[in-house]
Amino acid sequence: MKSYQKLTPPQPAACQVEEEGAAPVLAGHGKLAPWWVGSGLLVAAVLLSTITVWVLRQVSGGWLGPTPPPKCLLVPESHRFDCYPERHVVVTQELCESRGCCFIQSPPPVEGKRGVPWCFYPPDFPSYTLESLNQTALGMVGLLVRREKAYYPRDIEMLRLDVEFETDTRLHIKITDATNPRYEVPLDVPRVTKRAENPIYSLNFSWDPFGVLLQRRETGTVLLNTTVAPLIFADQFLQISTSLPSKFLYGLGEHRGSLLHSLDWNTLTLWARDVSPTESFNLYGAHPFYLLMEEGGDAHGVFLLNSNAMEVALQPAPGLTWRTIGGVLDFYIFLGPDPNMVIQQYQQVIGFPAMPPLWALGFHLCRWGYGSSNETWQTVRAMRNYQIPQDAQWNDIDYMDGYRDFTFDSQKFASLPSLVEDLHKHGQHYVMILDPGISSTNPRGSYWPFDEGLRRGLFLNTTQGQPLIGQVWPGFTAFADFSNPDTHQWWLENLQHFHAHVPFDGLWIDMNEPSNFMDGSEEGCPPGELDSPPYTPAVLGDSLSSKTVCASAKQKASVHYNLHNLYGLMEAKATASALIQIRGKRPFVISRSTFPSQGRYSGHWLGDNRSQWKDMYYSIPGLLSFSLFGIPLVGADICGFSGSTSEELCTRWMQLGAFYPFARNHNTQNEKAQDPTVFSPAARTAMKDVLLTRYSLLPFLYTLFHHAHLHGDTVARPLFFEFPRDVATLGLDRQFLWGWSLLVTPVLEPGVDSVIGYVPQGTWYDFYKGYSVNSSGEMLKMSAPLEHLNLHVREGSILPTQKPETTSEATRQNPLRLIVALSSSATAWGDLFWDDGESLDSFERGSYSYVMFNVTQNVFTSTVLHASTEATKVTIGTLSIFGVQKPPSKVLLNGQEKPFSYLDNQVLTVSDLGISLNQGFSLQWL
Repeated sequence: MKSYQKLTPPQPAACQVEEEGAAPVLAGHGKLAPWWVGSGLLVAAVLLSTITVWVLRQVSGGWLGPTPPPKCLLVPESHRFDCYPERHVVVTQELCESRGCCFIQSPPPVEGKRGVPWCFYPPDFPSYTLESLNQTALGMVGLLVRREKAYYPRDIEMLRLDVEFETDTRLHIKITDATNPRYEVPLDVPRVTKRAENPIYSLNFSWDPFGVLLQRRETGTVLLNTTVAPLIFADQFLQISTSLPSKFLYGLGEHRGSLLHSLDWNTLTLWARDVSPTESFNLYGAHPFYLLMEEGGDAHGVFLLNSNAMEVALQPAPGLTWRTIGGVLDFYIFLGPDPNMVIQQYQQVIGFPAMPPLWALGFHLCRWGYGSSNETWQTVRAMRNYQIPQDAQWNDIDYMDGYRDFTFDSQKFASLPSLVEDLHKHGQHYVMILDPGISSTNPRGSYWPFDEGLRRGLFLNTTQGQPLIGQVWPGFTAFADFSNPDTHQWWLENLQHFHAHVPFDGLWIDMNEPSNFMDGSEEGCPPGELDSPPYTPAVLGDSLSSKTVCASAKQKASVHYNLHNLYGLMEAKATASALIQIRGKRPFVISRSTFPSQGRYSGHWLGDNRSQWKDMYYSIPGLLSFSLFGIPLVGADICGFSGSTSEELCTRWMQLGAFYPFARNHNTQNEKAQDPTVFSPAARTAMKDVLLTRYSLLPFLYTLFHHAHLHGDTVARPLFFEFPRDVATLGLDRQFLWGWSLLVTPVLEPGVDSVIGYVPQGTWYDFYKGYSVNSSGEMLKMSAPLEHLNLHVREGSILPTQKPETTSEATRQNPLRLIVALSSSATAWGDLFWDDGESLDSFERGSYSYVMFNVTQNVFTSTVLHASTEATKVTIGTLSIFGVQKPPSKVLLNGQEKPFSYLDNQVLTVSDLGISLNQGFSLQWL
């Protein structure tokens, strides 16, 4: 609503911070009026709400109880912030009013959804008061005081407020205990030394009750207003709410659902959990970050740096409530102003993703249930026989001896070392799975990983100081404590021992929520407020220990209560470090559980999906969400993990999966095989063709990952990132872009030979043939027979491609083909990053080539901005220019005439260029 720009009352009790260096202007200590008073639309809503309650009381015969106080009737339904969020409690008027809150029953919600809260905060509910505020070199420091206790135990009466104006587009607000230290996430974040000089935001404070009011200077849009509900800061219950400037909110992972979140009383829980992706469940990772699109196309993001169990409640006001049960309230706000910049600014705090090795961007194949190394090898040979691209072969837990880490079955997988040697000879790679649960029941002296881990004290312990024993695949297990640096060394030594026998290239770390087949431990969990806190967020299983370890488990850095959501991140950090030390090359790690900054160490796959059409669709919002989270190397199990796929589903999924940044076909045991070789010739050919298309685009994809590593750009990108002012794009999640220029429109339903996709305004070119599609920004029906995936190139872009082979290593030897998509003004731009594909820190060491391509006034120019010897091994062979309006009379390469072809679809092609990538050149058509 436009009225949200009126959120600040005319004469608030507030501190306004505007000019650099100026002392804050301190207003009087009057009470702040309700945040929504003064808005005509909301006053109407209040009247309507009051009338509705009165009518319901008449028709219900009084079941709604006595008439609430007038102050309660003043609060519109959409603005009722929940005062009794506990699940599985029938909230009565007595329970509600014991907390000092308003009670108005509403009609029950449909299908078990939360609906309008019956118990909500009145406008005058006691909160904190901002007692003092002083300037610091970087911002301000303040003291917050609560004079009336709230309703959770161990209220913290005095809080410290720290505000740092870190950059012109980044604000840091932290609220913590003023007198006692509390757990904080051990994440390396940037420390600024200078206050921002020209912030694009303005910050106000309400004094009584305390609240933060943040606005965008240019538009006046209110981005945060925390006066909408009281701040609560107890030892194990921290809550802060805010209004939102629009309903277009994304992020807050890991969940299955549409990319755009519903604000219809929707609660998202963040607590790492092993469960097949299911709507409304908390899944494998925790990402307390959201991106919000404002009206007019600006964007901002908010990151709560907190690793405790958490839920985020969304409501149609629009509004949002953060609830967490530990740590501190440590917020970073990113002002963009466009969505690409928001994600870049977020990654400036959490860290940019690692540059993957080139082979990581090839096609990966896996299944649980090959049964033997010979069967695995047969699959590899079949792929080669049909000349289907494949860069990596994987094995699931069946390669292990008794499902124990760092072992392989000497009977069924006896030939595993030979298989890996054969893969390497063919320019391919081997990846195997590892779990963090270490078998604990072997005879002493027979299993070094457990014996040595026990000797060094490297496992999670119970409150009694003994290793916590759970149950995973090998049976009873202890869990490695990756918060202990000594565990990283032990992990490395185990991997070194195994690598001496099976020289793996990458690692797949699974079950690292951590997953446990029993709740807590073999002995359950002890009584106490870590395992049974005063408030438990809406986690699957209704307990923090459900299918994981006890929250009270002791780790080196803290208790598991604080560290649970960090477990996968800490394991990924140890695993990437070990791979670097073992191989001396860029590490390749894929992790199931993730947390902010994970992209620095690993990629992610979206977990144990099913072979169903809806699962294929849900993979798109999944991979786009992880692009927002700074983990660009992401994909889903192509064709589905569990259940049995069909040929049509698998063909369509291979087409979509060929454009996952991380492309792996994976299957469970006891289901029929689903690798490309097992299908009919027609399906197999369609799968092969789309993989060859992916391999032809590896130079483009690799360059996108370079920009992700260097600047925090996204690789797979939602359409609204490129067209933020086109409201039609804000809810699109059945299509996506690679970078800014390649539009992917997959078929996501059975039995069709066409697909309807949105084509943003402008000229787009068919990737395969080069013919143009001119759109005013509309849904278009595209032909999509089973063998075809629709790809369109955006006007004004240049894509570096390469003749594909069956591995990335072979592909990179071939000549490049540059696809030029001319804009309506006959211009275009593109670039290429090139290095050896595997060396550590090649950009940082200067061992790379970077080439920029440009077209203006019928002249294509290649400019080498940085050169290395690697680029002398590759040549530019062909230039294909889409959108040349009329046939040229001649083409000049560096002033010399050159043969060319020109087709009716306005594609000009110049072949046999033979120019080294390290050599700049120009090509003109007349």
